[in-house]
Amino acid sequence: MKEYTSENLRDMYLNFFKERGHKVIPSASLIPENDPTVLFTTAGMHPLVPYLLGEKHPAGNRLTDVQKCVRTGDIDDVGDERHCTFFEMLGNWSLGDYFKKEMIPWSYEFLTGKDYLDIPSDKLAVTVFGGDETLPRDDEAAELWEKAGIKKENIYFMPRENNWWGPAGLTGPCGTDTEMFVIRKPKCGPDCNPDCKCGAFLEIWNDVFMRFNKQANGSYTELKQKNVDTGMGLERALCVLNGKTSVYETDIFENAIRKIAELTGREYGKDEETTRAFRVVLDHVRTATFMIGDEKGIVPSNTDQGYILRRIIRRAVRYGRKIELPEGSLAAVAETFVEKYKGVYPELEINRARIAEELDKEESKFSKTLQQGLKEFEKCIGGLERKNAFMSQKDPAYVPEKVIGGKQAFHLYDTYGFPVEITQEMAKERGYGVDLEGYQAAFEEHQSKSKAGSEQKFACGLADHKEETTRLHTATHLLHAALKKVLGEEVNQRGSNITEERLRFDFNFDRPMTKEEIAEVESLVNEKIRENIPVEMKELSLEEAKAEGFTGLFESKYGERVKTYSIGDFSREICGGPHAATTGELGTFKIVKEQSSSAGVRRIKAVLVHE
Repeated sequence: MKEYTSENLRDMYLNFFKERGHKVIPSASLIPENDPTVLFTTAGMHPLVPYLLGEKHPAGNRLTDVQKCVRTGDIDDVGDERHCTFFEMLGNWSLGDYFKKEMIPWSYEFLTGKDYLDIPSDKLAVTVFGGDETLPRDDEAAELWEKAGIKKENIYFMPRENNWWGPAGLTGPCGTDTEMFVIRKPKCGPDCNPDCKCGAFLEIWNDVFMRFNKQANGSYTELKQKNVDTGMGLERALCVLNGKTSVYETDIFENAIRKIAELTGREYGKDEETTRAFRVVLDHVRTATFMIGDEKGIVPSNTDQGYILRRIIRRAVRYGRKIELPEGSLAAVAETFVEKYKGVYPELEINRARIAEELDKEESKFSKTLQQGLKEFEKCIGGLERKNAFMSQKDPAYVPEKVIGGKQAFHLYDTYGFPVEITQEMAKERGYGVDLEGYQAAFEEHQSKSKAGSEQKFACGLADHKEETTRLHTATHLLHAALKKVLGEEVNQRGSNITEERLRFDFNFDRPMTKEEIAEVESLVNEKIRENIPVEMKELSLEEAKAEGFTGLFESKYGERVKTYSIGDFSREICGGPHAATTGELGTFKIVKEQSSSAGVRRIKAVLVHE
């Protein structure tokens, strides 16, 4: 096989699909616009949910891109050979255009073609949907693979848990898929298949055939159109293609590894403990670099995306200390990633200074209490060990207590800045658990403002495309324009979240609004609603939209053509939709709360009342 770099794999993939009529679209933000059920963009299809559901995409119905993604479900596993919190997903989509008959032959061509990945066909295996009580097995996909050139014995019918993808959140587009594997060594036995843990098969790509939309009640409905959604994880693919055992042995990490080695005097790969520490620092600093450098600029905090960012930075600090990484070094490691990626993601170059500043601040903040916190943790463990030793002497039947109390875990968080997940991890290393229920009780007692469930989460986007949600989305356009008129043109949107019941709207402003200002904004929005103004949509090139005075949030990330929405002369914005036909449909607009969201950012919560 050839030797691949991250740069030439990205280019090869995008060019392959460009030659087949696909438009290259830019990566979207790490914060999803269309799915408030998750904190981060977890897959390439996330930004495309409205179009998979049937909306027309400005760039057409054949798309390809490299999407930056974050998945946080297995942070504790980072440090092994393959887990990454941040990753890039190579993808292509058919929005109601081609389907299996086109996609499977293309997949085979890209995997085996001499000008592409050049994998011998006898080194490839595929899985297809094996059928269940709801759907028959996918014989069509199996036949297409065999016709393309895959040996029949290397085609495996697998159950739903193996060959069903999506949705990315709790609801949304989904369907059966076919997955592609490189065969790296002989099978361990006659029953060995791609689901076996022996390491004979390593996944490299999957094609999802989206036909269904999962509803909030768990049921499935047919989509208006059949779509194709594919995903090839860049890091995993590089590892497999280059015959490496770890994703950290690819060109993506080589400069950062050299920097850490230079700063610590330690050698990556020398021993298991050192290697794990290197990998945690590498992954977490790269992830933090992309979070902070994102066009929506995440900063460390105690809630939502900011909490995840804080957690991974502090985990990186803890593991960095294990290999004697000097204090204040995370920014230097981050700099290697900015240099590596700036040509692909220019926002990193634009936000270079902010990345270094936020990393330095958070590292300094945690470093001040890290050693004290570690001492306090050891006191907790020591106390339990002494108690267990004493009680075991008194009573041979005594079962040793192996759980750190919830109040102690909260004390480590509140006083020393240890996210409870870090306390859990340290406890596990010593053979102990943590009383999470007790921790939560202590947390809620200390911070009564904490809320449970989904209300605690604030993510950008629409919860669904229901009529009332659409009306509230239209109301955000009026609200944005009204805020500019009342507070000043420098006011700009910083995020939004819309459900069927209410809207939340974040905007830059450095003080609380007065009662008079709130009343004036509310009155102005309702005035425009009473005027029953048509909401007009036009597709324009980005340059045309700017020239006509349309505004948008993150202009560097728009494609060549955009959807624009105008509400008379009052509001003119670039937006993906959906929207009401006229403002008169909205009802009465009422602001129910104005509060701080973060430093320099205010948040408005509002509803529409129907008489």
